[in-house]
Amino acid sequence: MRDMGAASWEVRRLAERTPPSRERFVDLLRAVSIVAVVLGHWLATVVGYDAHGELTGRSALPDLPWAQPLTWVVQVMPVFFFVGGYANAVSLAAERRRGGNAAEWLIRRSGRLVPPTTALVLVMGGGALAACLFDADPARVRTVVWLASIPLWFLVAYLMVVVLTPPMHALHRRYGLAVPPVLVGLVAAGDVARLLGHDFWGNGNFLFGWLAVHQMGFAWRDGLLARPRVAVPLLLGGVGALLLLTLAGPYPISMINVPGERLHNMSPPSLALLAVAAAQIGAALLLRDRGERWLRHTRRWTAVVAVNSVIMTIFLWHVSAAILLVAALHVAGVVPTPEAGSAAWLAWRIPLLVLFASVLAPLVAIFGPIETRGARRLGIPVPAGLTRMAARRVVRLWLALAGFAGVAFALLANSLWPSTAPTVSGMPAVALITYLACAAILRLLRSTPPATEDGPRHR
Repeated sequence: MRDMGAASWEVRRLAERTPPSRERFVDLLRAVSIVAVVLGHWLATVVGYDAHGELTGRSALPDLPWAQPLTWVVQVMPVFFFVGGYANAVSLAAERRRGGNAAEWLIRRSGRLVPPTTALVLVMGGGALAACLFDADPARVRTVVWLASIPLWFLVAYLMVVVLTPPMHALHRRYGLAVPPVLVGLVAAGDVARLLGHDFWGNGNFLFGWLAVHQMGFAWRDGLLARPRVAVPLLLGGVGALLLLTLAGPYPISMINVPGERLHNMSPPSLALLAVAAAQIGAALLLRDRGERWLRHTRRWTAVVAVNSVIMTIFLWHVSAAILLVAALHVAGVVPTPEAGSAAWLAWRIPLLVLFASVLAPLVAIFGPIETRGARRLGIPVPAGLTRMAARRVVRLWLALAGFAGVAFALLANSLWPSTAPTVSGMPAVALITYLACAAILRLLRSTPPATEDGPRHR
């Protein structure tokens, strides 16, 4: 209770100390986008039993064609990357004003992204190992771990976008709004390749699509999108392009992947998803002033600060919360299994949301402090030899890049590994070892101040 009280006091203190110049609407959009993803996953899940009496879970979208146009609104990952571009541009500029560089900025950013992810990875690995020791089926254990790690696929793309922020921001400073259309063109080329049956060449869209949206966040931060004459064309043009691409073109209506579709809009991002992004960015820009006024209310702003302080924890653990709840209901023999789209299924949506949230809340209370502490400099003992090596500027840059690349590779390898392939730790051994090693490298860098001409600099 004392820890919860201290956390509440810290949130209130942060809210009260917010400088007037802060763009509060950015924080609201970030919170709304992640909460929307969480609620969407919970609402659109169908849980049942197969012919062998085994628990199964899948998306309800194939059974709900009437709900697929709703994904134009609830698929808000573009908003997260748009806000990420704004926030990354602000923090990169602040790092440079402090005399830092791209390497130091990457190291600081790793503090917010990697520690909460490491907590999930360690819990999944430890839980899988314990289950195997009690003779659980390794294939079933792998399936549970694979489901719990579903949020990590998104983190792979975001980590790569973060690593590319310094060079992409340099391109933005030189070419401005000329950069996003080039990236959109690359997405279009990837879509053509996919339509022609060359899916491999469309995988670049995982990077090009999110970079295009992220680049628009740079433009917002620099005031290039501040006028209605930019916001309105984005909104109307995005909606018009979306209608053309989905109704007359080859793109599916749903912005969330539906099994059996010839072309998916989300994985990887398609032109249709970028049209949604344009419309959502336009709407966000039109709502910005009203949102800023609304957030001047102390209680509302404090709530936004509280959510953002543990936003990664909420996102990373929301699927685990659902798994834990369904497992408990299964043991109790009370799993609700109405047919997707039926009145009973719809009636269960709100009670399940409440139950999922009640399980997620203690998980956030337990693991949230890892996220709030992760961005701070760590006071852990480091051998002198490692300290001297990790303090060198060139070494720090390459170690930071290697750390980010290794973490992204490990998370991607886990996502691509078959969901029923037996593994002792629930994850491929190479992926787990690579992840832990690279997370340790980034932790070492955060613990070691960079060297200056006169010696180590203390942060």
